Amino acid sequence: MPDPSSEAPVLDLLAAMTAESVARCDLDANSLIAARLAALAAVDAPTASYLVHIGPAMDSGVTIEQVQDILIAVAPIIGTARTLSAAENITAALGITIVALEEALDAQQPGQ
Repeated sequence: MPDPSSEAPVLDLLAAMTAESVARCDLDANSLIAARLAALAAVDAPTASYLVHIGPAMDSGVTIEQVQDILIAVAPIIGTARTLSAAENITAALGITIVALEEALDAQQPGQ
């Protein structure tokens, strides 16, 4: 349960829900991420929703090719507009993640 005194109660709740979902799911990490990315595409999720899944996707070994395959697989079901929106939002999330990682690396290297 989220800490009521937290500075980010909504994010805490989402993190707790995600953790509980993962704990109760018997899918391997790669399949779980594939299912979640497909669901995000289906509901036309914003970039921020994909940001939550970028780290776990990378940790489970999901490749850009697999993400493309997921979008190809769901395109006939979710339609062109949502598929393109998902591709744009995933690309934006990856860009945001790359910038954040570069900034973190720069901060760890003093004097540069």
